Amino acid sequence: MTGFVLAGDTSGQIAVNAPAVAGTNTLTLQAATATSAVNILGTAVSPTSSTSIDYTSLPSWVKKITVTFQGVSSNSSSLWLLQLGTSSGVTTSGYLGRVRDLASTTSAYSAGFTLLTDSSNGAILHGLIQVVTLGSNNFAMSGILSRSDGANIYVSGGSIALGGVLDRVRLTTVNGTDVFDAGSVNILYEG
Repeated sequence: MTGFVLAGDTSGQIAVNAPAVAGTNTLTLQAATATSAVNILGTAVSPTSSTSIDYTSLPSWVKKITVTFQGVSSNSSSLWLLQLGTSSGVTTSGYLGRVRDLASTTSAYSAGFTLLTDSSNGAILHGLIQVVTLGSNNFAMSGILSRSDGANIYVSGGSIALGGVLDRVRLTTVNGTDVFDAGSVNILYEG
């Protein structure tokens, strides 16, 4: 049996062996810069004293974004929004969808994907929001956030058609002035 071993620069190795049966088999490995199946985890951010959390300069090949929350809270009562944007800036209108909590309350704002239904003051949230392309700068969102300081779980969904190529994501509040004061937020984007 003929084969070869590919050794890593710092550790590990991959062994590739030819099949025992005659024939042709080809395995193609994509480079780390390929525009498909590339996953990039951002750096977790502590949003303390911020009115918004921005992830900018996202690559044009992004197909799926996951925003994760661990113990995130804000100092006042404005509901939270997730907004998408292009090189022209954050899109603040045209969002469709709703959020619902286990108490059957619903909320919706066209200025962004709504993530809560009740007062954010004192809410300590955990979970994730996912945004996936439908193609042609159209995106769908779904998410689940849970409060560790209370009984509510929030389920959200929606969509938006952007006026250009997605290159930024923003977490903010409806009034744009409330301050995030604890926790950790991160982003994972995939090609």
